[in-house]
Amino acid sequence: MSTKIHNTAVIHSKAEIAENVEVGPYAVIGEFVKIGNGTRIGPHAVVDGWTEIGRNNDIGPSAVIGAPPQDIHYKEQRAFVKVGDNNVIREFVTIHRASKEDGFTTVGNDCFIMAYSHIAHDCKLGDSIIIANYAGISGHVEIGDKTVISGLVGIHQFVRIGTMCMIGGMSRILRDIVPYVTTEGHTATPRGLNVIGLRRNGVDSQSRRDLKKAYKMLFRSGLTTVEALERIKSEVRQTPQIQEFLRFIEGSKRGIARPETLTEEETDE
Repeated sequence: MSTKIHNTAVIHSKAEIAENVEVGPYAVIGEFVKIGNGTRIGPHAVVDGWTEIGRNNDIGPSAVIGAPPQDIHYKEQRAFVKVGDNNVIREFVTIHRASKEDGFTTVGNDCFIMAYSHIAHDCKLGDSIIIANYAGISGHVEIGDKTVISGLVGIHQFVRIGTMCMIGGMSRILRDIVPYVTTEGHTATPRGLNVIGLRRNGVDSQSRRDLKKAYKMLFRSGLTTVEALERIKSEVRQTPQIQEFLRFIEGSKRGIARPETLTEEETDE
């Protein structure tokens, strides 16, 4: 397969286009763009700014990647978008470059970003993330690997969402979401472990029980966060999942989302 560029596409002479790239009708590719082998750019898509697209991505019609951030302080300084490999970015998705000079907005590998979703400046997305239609991700948000963001979700700037979370549709996220939980609501709160996600991703039953124990200590024991973390460290096996759970909470600057009550039904094994 050779590079296939439609004759109506507008590509700057300095853009770096690898082999086996397809560029559809009326697509626009800017001066500082780099596009990796096997990537497809759909009709009317725009890839601009200091944007690097990896290998084997599928970018849908009218997607816009690398546009200036929606930040009134941005003055056209050099800032970047970096997209990894094997991502699906559907129609009308927008991914904006960073707001600070030499900063990055990043998307990892193997993500599926559905139509009309927005990823704002300075966001950091991991691998194998699914973002459903019309999700709005504000600036400086971080999302961990294998997390699912449902449709019409709104995420406040600077929020962190941990690994392997499930965010329910139409949720409003104002605080950090700890790893491995399901969350939903307006304002969103944890509803239990993401047991289905943990199973699908090969986390064994004993590790799931350890996480459930840690979850109950954090959210169902009446302990403060500091007290709960100390108990988790001393009473729960320190598996990689528990260590990630602890690191995330200890690194929170906005504070973590907590359940509204202590009586919500737990997710079972």
